[in-house]
This record gives sequence, C-alpha cells and structure tokens, in this order.
Amino acid sequence: MSALNLMLVDDEERFLATTAKLLERLGHRVLTAASGQAALELLGTHDVDVIILDIKMPGMGGLEVLREVRLRFPLVEVIMLTGHGTIESAVEGLKTGAFDFVTKPCDIEALVAKAEEAAARRRAMEEKIRRARTMTAIRSPRDLVKSVDGEAEN
Repeated sequence: MSALNLMLVDDEERFLATTAKLLERLGHRVLTAASGQAALELLGTHDVDVIILDIKMPGMGGLEVLREVRLRFPLVEVIMLTGHGTIESAVEGLKTGAFDFVTKPCDIEALVAKAEEAAARRRAMEEKIRRARTMTAIRSPRDLVKSVDGEAEN
C-alpha cells in the first residue's frame, strides 16, 4: 500500500506524538492536531485521506468534529478513537458517518489496516465521481450532430 495522508486528532499530547511517530515510521504522512478546531483548520489547507479522531476532547468534541467534516469535507474518511468506556459514542459516530472506530490503546497494525480500508473506500468514491463527471461531459454522437446542425442553422 502506498503512503497515506493521515491526520491524528487527540488532546493527549503523549498519545498524539507517539502514535504519529509510529505511523510515520511505517511510511505514512501524518498531520497532528490537539483540538477539533485545529483539525478543521488543517483540513482547509491540507489533503487528508483519513482522520483518526478522538471522541472525548475538551472544547469541540470528536462527534462535533465528525459532523463538521461530513458537511465540509465529505470524501475524507474518519476513524473514531474511543477510550474510557465510550463505545456508545463510537456507535453514534458510525451512525454519523465514521468509517469505523478503534479503542485506546490501539494496536498500530490494526489501526493502519483500518486506515488503508478507509482510504480505499475514499479512492473508490472518487473514482465513481470521476466516472459520473466523464459520463455527463460525454454526449452521444446523435447529440453532437444535433448541436452542430443547430449551430449551422443559426
């Protein structure tokens, strides 16, 4: 699998730094954000395939960030991080459009596998959009002849 553009969002600085290093050692590009607001600002200026997003954060929580990502960046996939018995919140995240969730502490290989699956889903959606746009742009030969005949009459 090629390198992914990942964003790791968590208010726990130690977890953020350690996990980012591990992901980078595996060849992925990693942006980090210590708050939901910082994550949304970075999304406006960086290409991100998958966000790994903590549910419980002070200020703007993970579910609020997820809703905003779905509205503003609908192709970006989100994997929710849950700890401290917040499985109910993770389920709500799935209902809101998260790709999946993992519990903390998480196995880095399992996290990367989920991120690769999420990135593959994003690429598949991008390909569907490209095909739809191409089909819209390509008209049938009959339509082309009609448009040329119409121009000749004017």
